[in-house]
Amino acid sequence: MRQVDTKKKTSIIRSLGLGLAVLVAMVIYGYGFQVTKVNLDETRSPRRQEQLVRILRALAKPDIIEYEREEFEVNAPILVPCPAGELTAPEPDRSGPYMILTPQCAEPQTNIRVEGFNFEPRTGGPIIFIPPSEVKLQMGTIETDESGHFEVTVELPKRPSEEVQYVRVITRRNVGAPHFTQTAKDTWDKIIETVFLALLATTIGTALAVPISFFTARNLMKDVRSPLASISLSILAWPAGIAIGIQVSRLVGGLTAVLSDNLALNIGSLFAGLVVAWLPMRWALPQEEIQRPTISLRLARLAALFVASLAAILSLFLLSKLVIELGNVLAVRFQFVRFLGTFITDLGEILAILITLIAALVGGAALSNSAGRLGQLLNTRLPNLARVSLNLLFTALAGATLMALSGAGIDWLYQIDDLSKTLWWPAGIGAVLAFGAALLIKEADTVPIGLVIYYISRTILNALRAIEPLIMVIVFAVWVGIGPFAGVLALSLHTIAALAKLYSEQVESILPGPLEAVTATGANRLQTIIYAVIPQIVPPYISFTMYRWDINVRMSTIIGFAGGGGIGFLLQQNINLFNYRAASAQMIAIAIVVASMDYLSSVMREKVV
Repeated sequence: MRQVDTKKKTSIIRSLGLGLAVLVAMVIYGYGFQVTKVNLDETRSPRRQEQLVRILRALAKPDIIEYEREEFEVNAPILVPCPAGELTAPEPDRSGPYMILTPQCAEPQTNIRVEGFNFEPRTGGPIIFIPPSEVKLQMGTIETDESGHFEVTVELPKRPSEEVQYVRVITRRNVGAPHFTQTAKDTWDKIIETVFLALLATTIGTALAVPISFFTARNLMKDVRSPLASISLSILAWPAGIAIGIQVSRLVGGLTAVLSDNLALNIGSLFAGLVVAWLPMRWALPQEEIQRPTISLRLARLAALFVASLAAILSLFLLSKLVIELGNVLAVRFQFVRFLGTFITDLGEILAILITLIAALVGGAALSNSAGRLGQLLNTRLPNLARVSLNLLFTALAGATLMALSGAGIDWLYQIDDLSKTLWWPAGIGAVLAFGAALLIKEADTVPIGLVIYYISRTILNALRAIEPLIMVIVFAVWVGIGPFAGVLALSLHTIAALAKLYSEQVESILPGPLEAVTATGANRLQTIIYAVIPQIVPPYISFTMYRWDINVRMSTIIGFAGGGGIGFLLQQNINLFNYRAASAQMIAIAIVVASMDYLSSVMREKVV
């Protein structure tokens, strides 16, 4: 008996729980209908239904194929109003298309019957009233049957005159072979632009997302630790290294202007620079060390690397000048490959822009690496008191530098123009916070700097991924103008954030065995990535990249609505102009390209991955 009671109670509780769940769902979805303003009365509105039918019929007839059209005009005389006395109407010429008006004279705003004979079967057109002023007034439309006959009733306009006026019917018929419309040609041009817009964005995004993905992979960054003094000196060295790299690139660039005036001198200097860059670098970076290098040998190697870097920068500047000159020659002398010449010129200009950026990054990284090694050396060689003092000093200076740079960025954005608020106060606060951190962390302890870089990189990528390309393209359109270039930049930025996340998650899921095996041989971090990580991630990286190209093709149709070029820009124009037949042609083109991209990417993934 008690078992029965227990079962009944359980059943009642379940029923009540189910009823409560249904009630909660009803409340949630009821409120959702209210928030989203679901209005079923609008769907039953005759006006809405008529507009929907009109749009659907227009979309079902895409403006892709057209014929040359031949136009026929047939006139019939009419008097408005009727004259005094008896009216004798002329007999129409029945050898071709003709019309009979009943009656052949009438008062304004009177209905008359218009009947046509011998017209082209299954054709249509407007029926127009032609007054003496020859201002056309459309009264309706006609549609002929299989025999070329039509009959309509129209109302005469309020245009009385003593002169003879006319009722005119204009019909059109297709002649010749079909051909593509101007809409189809414009759609083809824009869909090609869309595909290459997505290709460039995917290429740029992939090139930058690959190195970033290693910094956002937790399994690679969690073991990166360093003493606080080493981190502090590295932070202090980065701005100085960047400034040195920029200054050196400017000085070498000035020398390039002299050497690039003569073509032979340019080519000779380019090869000499490559030799000077290669030989010292080969000597300064041996593949293996037989014995531990002395301090003097290390200094000599640093000097050789510096000379090699100068020669490399010089060679890059000379190469950019040579590429620009080659592109200009192709564009001017060979018109059939003008686009190729322009592309080569752009590559040279991009290289010239990147040289300064590369020099700044290399300078910052090199000086930061040297400063970090110096910090580790000081941390092991100095006495305890000196080590603690320098640790506190360097950490405070690093904190002040970071906060001062942040304040400078805020000042640039918001134009505060008050150094006490954007420089001194941030630097002071940063120094105090860093000094406190240095007191809490022992100088012998290591700090997980890898995880700090990991979380910062992830946060930046999450922020970029949260901003839709439709918003990004508005900013870039202001910078580079409305067009596909703005779309390329917007999609590239979003591609970097999206692919870096996918790539890093793939790195985090690699097998740990090869990583541990390569690390056990004494390989450094770069060698570990090259020999243990990259072989495991190449196939999924290729797959993700192809999929991203597919996504960029679809997204490029949307960013066109905000001025990002491509097929979306044309589609938006036609929708705004209510030209739904042209919009239908563009939607069909988008669907074909997306389906083709999906098929192509699946085939390539099958063969490559």
